[in-house]
This record gives sequence, structure tokens and C-alpha cells, in this order.
Amino acid sequence: MGIFCPRLWLPGLLFSFANTPQTKAQDDPKAREIIHKAEEKLRGNTSEAVVSIRIVRPKWSREMKAKTWSKGKKHALILITSPAKEQGIVYLRREKEVWNWVPSIERVVKLPPSMMSQSWMGTDFTNDDLVKEASAEDDYTHRLLGQDSLSGMPCYRIEMKPIPGKAVVWGKVMVWVDMQWYVQLRAEFYDEENKLVNTMYASSLKMMGGRMLASVMEMIPADKPGNKTVLVYESIRFDHEIPDVFFAPEQIRNVR
Repeated sequence: MGIFCPRLWLPGLLFSFANTPQTKAQDDPKAREIIHKAEEKLRGNTSEAVVSIRIVRPKWSREMKAKTWSKGKKHALILITSPAKEQGIVYLRREKEVWNWVPSIERVVKLPPSMMSQSWMGTDFTNDDLVKEASAEDDYTHRLLGQDSLSGMPCYRIEMKPIPGKAVVWGKVMVWVDMQWYVQLRAEFYDEENKLVNTMYASSLKMMGGRMLASVMEMIPADKPGNKTVLVYESIRFDHEIPDVFFAPEQIRNVR
């Protein structure tokens, strides 16, 4: 579900690979299997979660809370539950389209492509992050570079590069997956010039929804010292029934 779905998650920035040389993709079967396991253990038919969001800046910080729902890879919904001035704001994704409901103006607005690169709710994510659904398994080649230790946990270190012709926004992604639970503990996102853009850290592993998951994620932009956005999963459950009509644009003003 875009930025809030606890899967092997690739946030998006507006980079184009139209000029990427069409070289033959080489894939490492072992590295691909590691990524497959990491994605499979975090993917459910549906998910519902409660998450807190803390936006940190050098001179201030603020917090939000949200409920999220997802169904497959095509339907996702985010409801802001606090603070009071933003309570009731809803973002809905269906396929590659995003709608926004703002109670103060009582309007459902479809976000145009020109707004996709703007910051989402003042965080270090963009509106574009809500609709990017690049698959870490299917849209990248994978290369196992070796083994590291993060916070005392042995990890696989894997390099992922986009397969030519795929709708992928990154020039390269470096991923660290722990060997015991196959949880992604760190990811570095590079642009097409091999410049580091963002680093994601995952921590506080615990059983949630019957699965061992990282309950805290931090996204830190490389070029903005002192900036970060912290997501904390307070609860999550998988594979309960959610009707398709729940994700209909005309219904989002009724979400509670």
C-alpha cells in the first residue's frame, strides 16, 4: 500500500529511465530468492494498520496518526486521525490514480500528475510515493554482494538495479535483509547518477499480525541534515475481508 504497507517498500521520486541503455539484465538466483522471501512474508491479501508519523526538522517536530487499509496491490486508503486540524483527511489510491478528501472544504479532489512530486503532508515522502508500486522482485535485477551485521543481526547485502523498460524510479537500491526473519533492515536509494537520495532504516522487530515485522521505519534524506520522518506501526492485521466498494472514490468521505 504505497508508503504505509509493511512490505519491501520502494518510495518514489520523479526520475526517468527513458535513456537507460537497454543492456541484458543479469540476475542472481540466490539474491532474488532472498528478496522474494522478504516480500512474501510481508504481503497479505489485505492489511489494516494504525501508524504514528513523526516529522523531524532541525528546529521543530510534529506528529500525526493515521489508519491505513490495503487490498492487493491496487487499492489503498489512508485516514488521518490526528491532530485535530488534519483529522478526517483521506488519501485513496486505485490503480495509479490518487484522490484526496479534505473535510474543511468538503471536496473530493483527484490529484493531477503535477502534484505527484510535492511533499505528502509535510513529510519526507512525496504524493508520488502513494502510487509507485515497483516490485522489488520483478522490476529489478539482484546481486548478492556479501554479508554484514546491523545491530548485531547477520544480514544479506543485496544490490538491485532496474530492468530496462520497467517503470522504476531508482538508478540503484542497496538492501540489507536479516538472515533469520527475512526483514529488510536498511535500504539506500540512489538516483541514475549514483547519488544517494534517501536512506531507510527499520528497527524494533516484534510479532505483529502473526508475523515478525519491523515496527519502526525512519526515512532520512541525504541532502537535508537534521530532517527525517519516522513511522511507527502501533498495530496491524492481515487477510481480513475488505469489500472493493470500501475503496470507491465516492465513499472516502465516509471513512472512519
